Amino acid sequence: MTAVQGDVNAEFLAAVPLPALMVDQTERIIAANPEALTLLGQQITGRHFATILRQPTVMDAIEAGLRDKRPHQARMQSSDGAQDISYEVICRYVNGIGAVQGGAVLVSFQDVTHLEQAVQMRRDFVANVSHELRTPLTALMGFIETLRGPAREDAAARDRFLKIMEGEAGRMNRLVGDLLSLNRVESEERVRPKEQLDLTGMLRETLNSLRPLADGASVQLDLTAPEEPVMVTGDADQLRQVFTNLIENAIKYGGSGGRVDVVVSASERDPAVRGPGARVQVIDKGPGIAPVHLPRLTERFYRADSHRSRELGGTGLGLAIVKHIINRHRGRLRVESELGQGAVFTVILPK
Repeated sequence: MTAVQGDVNAEFLAAVPLPALMVDQTERIIAANPEALTLLGQQITGRHFATILRQPTVMDAIEAGLRDKRPHQARMQSSDGAQDISYEVICRYVNGIGAVQGGAVLVSFQDVTHLEQAVQMRRDFVANVSHELRTPLTALMGFIETLRGPAREDAAARDRFLKIMEGEAGRMNRLVGDLLSLNRVESEERVRPKEQLDLTGMLRETLNSLRPLADGASVQLDLTAPEEPVMVTGDADQLRQVFTNLIENAIKYGGSGGRVDVVVSASERDPAVRGPGARVQVIDKGPGIAPVHLPRLTERFYRADSHRSRELGGTGLGLAIVKHIINRHRGRLRVESELGQGAVFTVILPK
């Protein structure tokens, strides 16, 4: 290969947006673009490809391409130190270049990690939904069988079983409702809301609707807010859903402290949204949340206390819905908690 040909190959590869290199009939790397050098090392040009690409499936694809001059592809696994990365390695034969113009294989590397993660997320989601539905369905089928058999004439047992069945059916209904809500919120996440809302007035309405629940749990609800209205741009129904979820959670899980405070504040420059912003803090005095759980609270079906959550009717989707709604509003969600010190959930919205 002449120096001119080498320069042409290098210029050609530099225009390829993916990591790419060329292997000629001598089985050596004759050119590589900057992305490939970053991925595989700065000193790979001129070396035998097998000393650089040591994964058997990739080596086989390149060798097959040099031999039969047909397209081939393989999967390569790598790591950036923080996570595993998957590449689709695509081999295409190019005539008339390389040693004695005998042709070479163009090898490109496409990062498909995000596609594999999406597939795995879908699998996990289906598995989680199946698990959440199977438990109440199994209970319902068992009670139906009992009511048709041994408890057919037992009025007391029948009433007790029907009450349990009602609870399990309600649990399935809440799960299906939350799944539909999550789907709706995700589908609208890129559509920015345009309605002007009085945040303080909305919170007063939300607290009034939740006061019977708080009274039943012996929890005092208090709102602290500026005298003048705090206006934000948002979707009224979705923001009401956010604050209902957060305050209801504070009553159910942090209510042992006997008090839940909702604090509203506004500023002309909030660092979290890099401009005028409004903050709503939902503060409880309950047992708190262990630090290990905090980064995962907004994951679908993640529960810090799965047994208690199911007992209280939780579906594990509430905070995932909250996260997507806040994302749609270009806001931020902050969670602070220490065991024995309660928890603070802060919603930050641009004004």
